[in-house]
Amino acid sequence: MSSSIEVLYEDNHIIAINKRPSDIVQGDKTGDTPLSEFVKQYIKEKYNKPGEVFVGTVHRIDRPVSGIVLFAKTSKALARLNQMFQSKEIQKTYWAVVKNKPQTIKGKLIHYLKKNEAKNMSRAYEKEQQGALRSELDYELILSLDNYHLLEITPHTGRHHQIRVQLSTIKCPIKGDIKYGFDRTNKDASIHLHARKIEFIHPVKKELITIIAPPPNDSIWNEIIKRLG
Repeated sequence: MSSSIEVLYEDNHIIAINKRPSDIVQGDKTGDTPLSEFVKQYIKEKYNKPGEVFVGTVHRIDRPVSGIVLFAKTSKALARLNQMFQSKEIQKTYWAVVKNKPQTIKGKLIHYLKKNEAKNMSRAYEKEQQGALRSELDYELILSLDNYHLLEITPHTGRHHQIRVQLSTIKCPIKGDIKYGFDRTNKDASIHLHARKIEFIHPVKKELITIIAPPPNDSIWNEIIKRLG
């Protein structure tokens, strides 16, 4: 069971996993086993722990998205990491493979996002709307392939489907993301959005931690890694 997870970083306090696109971080209505349970199983087996294992979910990424997910192994680390996420002390970087080249090579996007619960989608508005949340990210074009472009994204807010809807709004839908304007799905139901890097001061050791996740093994991601060398 636990052999299917890829551990990127682990110490006594935290564990970082490279999530595959099909994994869910926390349980939902599908009833599929969440990543948090696989992490518990991994810790239980690795350290031969009897009884219940503590694993605290600090943040989530959407099911079709790949990349770094951080979990706490102690309640103390969980409380501190939750606080750090709230006060934006944790820097996240994403990679997105998009259909069209953005009009400017780098830029800042600011929209107001309103979530539609029934459709599980968010809509972006240029101006403030009642019930809409300000959403901000920076993007930069890193590489262009024949048909696609790689953007590096630094989100400054953590809204529902934020990167997906904001990129779609500037006519740069993410590959495979039919919910937000791409014309066809990826075979494995993934989208080409990857939580590439996370940087933060360790909640207990107080040292800078930088974790980088290799993207999934597919022809486009492999080509990107090859070209970036």
